Amino acid sequence: MTAVAPGTTGRQAEHGDVLLRVQGAVKHFPIKQGIVLQREVARVHAVDGVDLEVRRGETLGLVGETGCGKSTLARLIAGLHPLTAGTIEFDGHDLSNLSRKAMRPYRRDIQMIFQDPYGSLNPRRRVGSIIGDPFDIHGVSKGAGRKKQVQELMEVVGLNPEHFNRFPAEFSGGQRQRIGVARALALKPKLIICDEPVSALDVSIQAQVINLLDDLQKEFGLTYVFIAHDLSVVRHVSDRVAVMYLGKVMEVAEVADLYESPRHPYTNALLSAVPVADPDLADRRDRIILKGDVPSPVNPPSGCPFHPRCPKAQQVCVDVMPPLVPAAEFGDPPDHRKACHFPVAEGEDLTLATPGISQVSTEPALDAGA
Repeated sequence: MTAVAPGTTGRQAEHGDVLLRVQGAVKHFPIKQGIVLQREVARVHAVDGVDLEVRRGETLGLVGETGCGKSTLARLIAGLHPLTAGTIEFDGHDLSNLSRKAMRPYRRDIQMIFQDPYGSLNPRRRVGSIIGDPFDIHGVSKGAGRKKQVQELMEVVGLNPEHFNRFPAEFSGGQRQRIGVARALALKPKLIICDEPVSALDVSIQAQVINLLDDLQKEFGLTYVFIAHDLSVVRHVSDRVAVMYLGKVMEVAEVADLYESPRHPYTNALLSAVPVADPDLADRRDRIILKGDVPSPVNPPSGCPFHPRCPKAQQVCVDVMPPLVPAAEFGDPPDHRKACHFPVAEGEDLTLATPGISQVSTEPALDAGA
């Protein structure tokens, strides 16, 4: 298997029709006190009004700092968490808060590859049983037919089919992740959510797994939601990228547009931290250092959640959450959308500004008629 050029995926299929549509997705986790009589005292705003579309056959990269809500959003899409509010539509069907029984038919079409190849496999079960579970759960095949299908899957993902009866401890980390890929692929799903599938692997093994995922996408026409911290990996595998911060989508665009012309100050800060191989280029590049800590999701800021750390923040950023819309003033394409009142122009230097929280008042804005 050969790697493809950065910023491309090597797929020839046309992307257009929407396979997954997320509208106003909200997930709050209650914080309760008390032993016998529990009462809710606060809520963790894990996902706080996300609008997102995933087109059939594409890879959507989902990036952001730890705790921004990426994995929670993935679990909402997979039906592992119920929505607090909003809707999730998959292949024309509304999946919002379906019962376990009603959700069961759709689980064949939506699968996940988990981050930890060690923790996601039961060490007491043999690999053949682990990969064969989807067939058993959905009553697809049994006996010799099931064993044959499992061994075919192992061969597809680059594992020796003769190792059918081995335990997970007898495989390396990269091989274990291939087992997870085989399990996700078993029922030929339409959408696979890759929740940081290579972050726990060595760099050389990361490349192998990424190329495997790309080859499988071409062969089976898969659609991916690819969650990662490594922006270089995301650029390599994605068609489009969505940037999350504190439960909200800050920017979404085609991969080339986002990396070459980022409009949100947060996206600019993330991209300035991406390592580059050329030491001369690295020395000339200015790093945007964000001041302060990420606010608590228990008590998120008003307005734009990024305003306490934003170098361009003004009073309107404290008062009003900006909509996720194109930067018309810069002539961006319609699918390059940002949630920012003051988008970043090309060539604008954000390293000279001070954090916006020192420039704005924390008092609520007065009504114009007061």
